[in-house]
Amino acid sequence: MSGSPNGSLGRRTFVLGTAAAAGSAALAGPLAGTASAAGFGWSDDGSNYVVDTGASLVFKVSKTNGDLTSLVYKGTEYQGYGGKNSHVESGLGTSTVGIAQSGTTILISVTYGTLKHYYAARSGENNVYVWTNKADSSVTATRYIVRVKAGLFLNDEPDSYTYAPTVIESADVFAKSDGQTRAKHYSKLRVMDYNYIGWTTGSVGLWIVRSNHEKASGGPFYRSLLRHQSTDGGGLYEILYYGENQTESERFGLQGPYVIAFTDGGAPSSSLYPGTLTTSWADSLGISGYVSASGRGRVAGVGITGRNTAYAYTVGLAGSAAQYWGSARSSDGYFSIAGVLPGSYTLTVFKGELAVYTTSVTVTAGGTTTLNTIAIPSSNDPSNASAIWRIGDWTGSPSGFKNADLMTYAHPSDVRAAAWTGNVVIGSGTETSAFPCYLWKDVNSGIVVYFKLTAAQAAAAHTLRIGVTTAYANGRPQVVVNDTWTSAVPSPPTQPSTRSLTVGSYRGNNYTFTYSVPASAWLTDTSAYNTLRIYVASGSGTTSYLSAGTSVDAIDLLA
Repeated sequence: MSGSPNGSLGRRTFVLGTAAAAGSAALAGPLAGTASAAGFGWSDDGSNYVVDTGASLVFKVSKTNGDLTSLVYKGTEYQGYGGKNSHVESGLGTSTVGIAQSGTTILISVTYGTLKHYYAARSGENNVYVWTNKADSSVTATRYIVRVKAGLFLNDEPDSYTYAPTVIESADVFAKSDGQTRAKHYSKLRVMDYNYIGWTTGSVGLWIVRSNHEKASGGPFYRSLLRHQSTDGGGLYEILYYGENQTESERFGLQGPYVIAFTDGGAPSSSLYPGTLTTSWADSLGISGYVSASGRGRVAGVGITGRNTAYAYTVGLAGSAAQYWGSARSSDGYFSIAGVLPGSYTLTVFKGELAVYTTSVTVTAGGTTTLNTIAIPSSNDPSNASAIWRIGDWTGSPSGFKNADLMTYAHPSDVRAAAWTGNVVIGSGTETSAFPCYLWKDVNSGIVVYFKLTAAQAAAAHTLRIGVTTAYANGRPQVVVNDTWTSAVPSPPTQPSTRSLTVGSYRGNNYTFTYSVPASAWLTDTSAYNTLRIYVASGSGTTSYLSAGTSVDAIDLLA
């Protein structure tokens, strides 16, 4: 949602996201000069460095460990969640903390082993600019969390984390008395879907504007923790690396800036958004790992042919050291991804979330790598194959299947979920909406698809395809046709080993299972329904929604 909240609702909280090309690097072009504001400066209270931005924000950073210990906006203290500070991970411990002022910028630097962390203030701004450089795996640092005092913002978002009477999974997923579920994992949004997250009362807004995530992992469609609230207070996250249902290795290096921003109730300025924010003022501050705009390059494509214009296309760049993405223009597929660190990348074109084309590109500092029109081969999009029938479409996600939207912000046991069982009839017009987005060995294994074949179709062998987007505990489909022909148990593809289906994520590694069904398996009576039973095979997992399972992309029987 966007805009100002209705005053009759009192204190209001919401998540906002407008990231048409989010993920493009944020360092490009000069920032308009900021005049020094009255009161701008810093002091030392003995335990903390105290920074007055000269606007309405005063914040403190511990001289011992680099924690953000105070956030006072217009005289109100916002920092404080269960007695905890705001910090990297759960706090770094004893660190070397320093401060310096350069004109209209104050920079606080924190060193903890090989990890370096920074806070910057600009004169006259109600913002704290934050960078974190995790150089290697010697330090655990996967997030920055802003901890906010309880009672300052109303909790009314369905993906918010609220303590509830019943723990239903792993001490971090809860059920309310009305049957709705809550967990801090339920972010709902993919990283490309938002620029900032936070809360507003209508007169005060507190936000984290995310970084460009160039040193994060998982790509544009990844979901991770964004925020939570409980009786103790609230937390806003910038995730530096998140292992839940992760498909990529951790990247190291400088992440940021991400911005803690206060407003008078509205959204943070679009000038702070990733892909828009300029930080030429930081070029000479000596931030470890910092690369200015002049040290970056750009990748541009004149167009993409072979697209299905019913779907949005995204272009991603993935390298061992960085990741980026941008949207392909709907009219012709043109794309431009700026602010890219020099190096070699795999460029992937996604139809929805399904990879349909890949190539390699090299980026140089100050240069533009221009690609001629990319032609997606027809065979690269499985939707182009002629099918007798198809459930869903090949988009790399379970979009359109039963309960698919709900599963990004609720547990499968949630009272709002439709029954996970129920069979499907081809030709009913509800094939996709009636088919569950997830299948589990202990919940709905053995779901049946009914379909008829013509005499000519029944006289031939056919290929059955089942596309999946992730799996839990090696869950994979085994099929039985007309209770007479049973497929072999397929080998499990590579998938993340953590929870996925119960923590709001279907984004793993897309994979297509194929089954060669002989003509002898079909019914010769053209008036009778053939049956396809889909079972979940795996010896792993436990019970119920933590039994072996998989997420469905599409199912079809080829002509």
